[in-house]
Amino acid sequence: MSLFSAKKTEMVRPENALPGRPEPLPTAEMHFLSGLPLKSAVPAGMAEAMFGMGCFWGVERKFYNLPGVYLTMTGYAAGFTPNPTYKETCTQLTGHNEVVRVIYDPAVISYDQLLKTFWEGHDPTTGMRQGNDIGSTYRSGIYTYTPEQAEAARATKAAYQAALTAKGYGTITTEIIPAPVFYYAEDYHQQYLEKNPGGYCGIGGTGVTCPIGLMAQA
Repeated sequence: MSLFSAKKTEMVRPENALPGRPEPLPTAEMHFLSGLPLKSAVPAGMAEAMFGMGCFWGVERKFYNLPGVYLTMTGYAAGFTPNPTYKETCTQLTGHNEVVRVIYDPAVISYDQLLKTFWEGHDPTTGMRQGNDIGSTYRSGIYTYTPEQAEAARATKAAYQAALTAKGYGTITTEIIPAPVFYYAEDYHQQYLEKNPGGYCGIGGTGVTCPIGLMAQA
Protein backbone atom coordinates (compact mmCIF):
# COMPACT_ATOMS: atom_id res chain seq x y z
CA MET A 1 0.00 0.00 0.00
CA SER A 2 1.33 3.44 -0.90
CA LEU A 3 2.30 5.61 2.04
CA PHE A 4 0.22 8.39 0.55
CA SER A 5 -2.93 6.47 -0.26
CA ALA A 6 -4.81 7.11 2.98
CA LYS A 7 -7.58 9.64 3.03
CA LYS A 8 -6.48 12.48 5.24
CA THR A 9 -9.74 12.87 7.10
CA GLU A 10 -10.19 9.19 7.95
CA MET A 11 -8.50 7.41 10.84
CA VAL A 12 -6.33 4.53 9.68
CA ARG A 13 -7.33 1.09 10.93
CA PRO A 14 -4.84 -0.48 13.36
CA GLU A 15 -4.13 -3.37 10.99
CA ASN A 16 -3.22 -0.90 8.23
CA ALA A 17 -0.96 1.31 10.35
CA LEU A 18 2.75 1.58 9.64
CA PRO A 19 4.92 -0.80 11.69
CA GLY A 20 7.17 1.80 13.31
CA ARG A 21 10.19 0.69 15.36
CA PRO A 22 11.03 -0.56 18.85
CA GLU A 23 13.47 2.20 19.78
CA PRO A 24 12.62 5.86 20.52
CA LEU A 25 13.77 8.49 18.05
CA PRO A 26 16.44 10.97 19.17
CA THR A 27 15.19 14.40 20.18
CA ALA A 28 16.49 17.59 21.79
CA GLU A 29 18.28 17.22 25.10
CA MET A 30 17.21 20.57 26.54
CA HIS A 31 14.22 22.88 26.30
CA PHE A 32 15.27 25.73 24.00
CA LEU A 33 13.90 28.44 26.33
CA SER A 34 14.44 27.19 29.86
CA GLY A 35 17.45 24.95 29.39
CA LEU A 36 15.73 22.24 31.43
CA PRO A 37 16.23 18.62 30.36
CA LEU A 38 13.40 17.90 27.95
CA LYS A 39 12.84 14.46 29.44
CA SER A 40 12.71 15.70 33.03
CA ALA A 41 10.59 13.75 35.46
CA VAL A 42 7.53 15.54 36.76
CA PRO A 43 8.77 17.38 39.88
CA ALA A 44 7.05 16.79 43.21
CA GLY A 45 3.95 18.93 43.53
CA MET A 46 3.61 19.43 39.77
CA ALA A 47 1.28 17.75 37.28
CA GLU A 48 1.14 16.94 33.58
CA ALA A 49 -1.37 17.52 30.81
CA MET A 50 -1.57 16.68 27.10
CA PHE A 51 -3.44 18.41 24.28
CA GLY A 52 -3.85 18.12 20.52
CA MET A 53 -5.27 21.16 18.72
CA GLY A 54 -3.57 21.49 15.36
CA CYS A 55 0.03 22.02 14.29
CA PHE A 56 2.08 21.50 17.42
CA TRP A 57 4.48 24.34 16.64
CA GLY A 58 1.87 26.97 17.44
CA VAL A 59 0.18 24.91 20.13
CA GLU A 60 3.36 24.58 22.15
CA ARG A 61 3.90 28.34 22.12
CA LYS A 62 0.44 28.91 23.57
CA PHE A 63 1.37 26.85 26.61
CA TYR A 64 5.03 27.64 27.28
CA ASN A 65 4.16 31.33 27.56
CA LEU A 66 1.72 30.71 30.44
CA PRO A 67 2.87 31.54 33.99
CA GLY A 68 3.08 28.34 36.01
CA VAL A 69 4.03 26.11 33.08
CA TYR A 70 7.32 24.42 33.95
CA LEU A 71 8.08 22.52 30.76
CA THR A 72 6.54 21.78 27.35
CA MET A 73 7.39 19.32 24.61
CA THR A 74 5.98 18.33 21.23
CA GLY A 75 5.23 14.78 20.21
CA TYR A 76 2.87 12.20 18.79
CA ALA A 77 0.13 10.32 20.65
CA ALA A 78 -3.18 8.44 20.35
CA GLY A 79 -2.14 6.37 17.35
CA PHE A 80 -0.98 2.85 16.56
CA THR A 81 2.59 3.06 15.21
CA PRO A 82 5.31 2.78 17.86
CA ASN A 83 7.97 5.52 17.79
CA PRO A 84 6.76 7.16 14.56
CA THR A 85 8.74 9.72 12.58
CA TYR A 86 7.22 13.03 11.52
CA LYS A 87 7.32 11.89 7.90
CA GLU A 88 5.35 8.78 8.82
CA THR A 89 2.69 10.71 10.74
CA CYS A 90 2.20 12.99 7.74
CA THR A 91 1.02 10.01 5.70
CA GLN A 92 -1.94 9.68 8.12
CA LEU A 93 -1.02 5.99 8.37
CA THR A 94 0.11 5.99 12.01
CA GLY A 95 -3.13 7.19 13.65
CA HIS A 96 -1.22 9.68 15.76
CA ASN A 97 -2.15 13.21 16.66
CA GLU A 98 0.35 16.06 16.93
CA VAL A 99 0.29 16.84 20.65
CA VAL A 100 1.94 18.98 23.29
CA ARG A 101 2.73 17.60 26.74
CA VAL A 102 2.73 20.19 29.51
CA ILE A 103 4.27 19.98 32.98
CA TYR A 104 2.78 22.67 35.21
CA ASP A 105 2.54 23.88 38.79
CA PRO A 106 -1.09 23.63 39.99
CA ALA A 107 -0.29 26.17 42.73
CA VAL A 108 0.28 28.77 40.01
CA ILE A 109 -1.94 27.69 37.12
CA SER A 110 -4.91 25.34 37.37
CA TYR A 111 -5.87 22.59 34.95
CA ASP A 112 -9.07 24.56 34.28
CA GLN A 113 -6.94 27.47 33.08
CA LEU A 114 -5.03 25.14 30.76
CA LEU A 115 -8.37 23.94 29.42
CA LYS A 116 -9.44 27.51 28.79
CA THR A 117 -6.29 28.03 26.72
CA PHE A 118 -7.03 24.78 24.88
CA TRP A 119 -10.66 25.56 24.01
CA GLU A 120 -10.09 29.19 23.04
CA GLY A 121 -6.86 28.48 21.12
CA HIS A 122 -8.40 26.51 18.24
CA ASP A 123 -11.70 25.58 16.60
CA PRO A 124 -12.76 22.26 18.15
CA THR A 125 -15.67 21.79 15.72
CA THR A 126 -13.72 21.12 12.53
CA GLY A 127 -12.96 17.41 12.85
CA MET A 128 -9.62 16.33 11.44
CA ARG A 129 -8.34 19.72 10.47
CA GLN A 130 -7.35 23.13 11.78
CA GLY A 131 -7.44 25.91 9.22
CA ASN A 132 -5.48 24.81 6.17
CA ASP A 133 -3.94 21.84 8.01
CA ILE A 134 -5.92 18.72 7.11
CA GLY A 135 -5.53 15.23 8.51
CA SER A 136 -5.96 13.03 11.56
CA THR A 137 -2.73 14.49 12.93
CA TYR A 138 -4.52 17.81 13.44
CA ARG A 139 -7.60 16.58 15.32
CA SER A 140 -8.74 18.11 18.58
CA GLY A 141 -7.94 16.02 21.63
CA ILE A 142 -7.62 16.17 25.41
CA TYR A 143 -5.59 13.33 26.90
CA THR A 144 -6.16 13.05 30.63
CA TYR A 145 -3.90 11.76 33.41
CA THR A 146 -6.42 11.63 36.25
CA PRO A 147 -10.18 11.16 36.74
CA GLU A 148 -10.32 14.79 37.88
CA GLN A 149 -8.81 15.97 34.60
CA ALA A 150 -11.32 13.86 32.65
CA GLU A 151 -14.21 15.34 34.64
CA ALA A 152 -12.96 18.88 34.07
CA ALA A 153 -12.46 18.21 30.35
CA ARG A 154 -16.00 16.92 29.95
CA ALA A 155 -17.47 19.77 31.97
CA THR A 156 -15.72 22.46 29.96
CA LYS A 157 -16.62 20.70 26.72
CA ALA A 158 -20.30 20.90 27.62
CA ALA A 159 -20.02 24.53 28.66
CA TYR A 160 -18.06 25.51 25.56
CA GLN A 161 -20.50 23.66 23.31
CA ALA A 162 -23.30 25.83 24.66
CA ALA A 163 -21.25 28.97 24.04
CA LEU A 164 -20.31 27.88 20.51
CA THR A 165 -23.86 26.86 19.62
CA ALA A 166 -25.07 30.30 20.66
CA LYS A 167 -22.62 31.78 18.14
CA GLY A 168 -23.65 29.47 15.30
CA TYR A 169 -20.85 26.91 15.48
CA GLY A 170 -21.38 23.18 15.05
CA THR A 171 -20.69 20.20 17.26
CA ILE A 172 -17.40 19.83 19.12
CA THR A 173 -15.40 16.88 17.77
CA THR A 174 -12.73 16.82 20.49
CA GLU A 175 -11.74 13.36 21.70
CA ILE A 176 -11.29 13.02 25.47
CA ILE A 177 -9.45 9.85 26.44
CA PRO A 178 -6.90 8.70 29.04
CA ALA A 179 -3.40 9.87 28.17
CA PRO A 180 -1.81 7.39 25.73
CA VAL A 181 1.89 6.79 25.18
CA PHE A 182 3.67 10.04 24.31
CA TYR A 183 6.37 9.80 21.63
CA TYR A 184 8.76 12.76 21.47
CA ALA A 185 8.92 14.58 18.16
CA GLU A 186 12.26 15.15 16.51
CA ASP A 187 14.72 17.81 17.71
CA TYR A 188 13.71 20.52 15.24
CA HIS A 189 10.04 20.38 16.25
CA GLN A 190 10.77 21.25 19.88
CA GLN A 191 10.01 24.94 20.58
CA TYR A 192 10.06 25.44 16.81
CA LEU A 193 8.66 28.97 16.76
CA GLU A 194 11.27 30.20 19.22
CA LYS A 195 14.00 28.84 16.97
CA ASN A 196 12.20 30.14 13.86
CA PRO A 197 10.29 33.33 14.81
CA GLY A 198 8.94 33.74 11.29
CA GLY A 199 7.83 30.14 11.07
CA TYR A 200 4.40 28.88 10.13
CA CYS A 201 1.65 28.87 12.74
CA GLY A 202 -1.81 27.73 11.63
CA ILE A 203 -3.43 27.94 15.06
CA GLY A 204 -6.44 30.22 15.48
CA GLY A 205 -9.46 30.21 17.75
CA THR A 206 -13.14 30.93 17.25
CA GLY A 207 -13.17 34.14 19.25
CA VAL A 208 -15.78 32.60 21.57
CA THR A 209 -14.93 32.78 25.28
CA CYS A 210 -14.95 29.55 27.26
CA PRO A 211 -16.33 29.57 30.81
CA ILE A 212 -13.56 28.34 33.08
CA GLY A 213 -13.72 24.79 34.34
CA LEU A 214 -16.31 23.22 36.57
CA MET A 215 -17.64 26.64 37.54
CA ALA A 216 -19.27 26.63 34.10
CA GLN A 217 -21.82 24.14 35.41
CA ALA A 218 -23.05 26.54 38.09
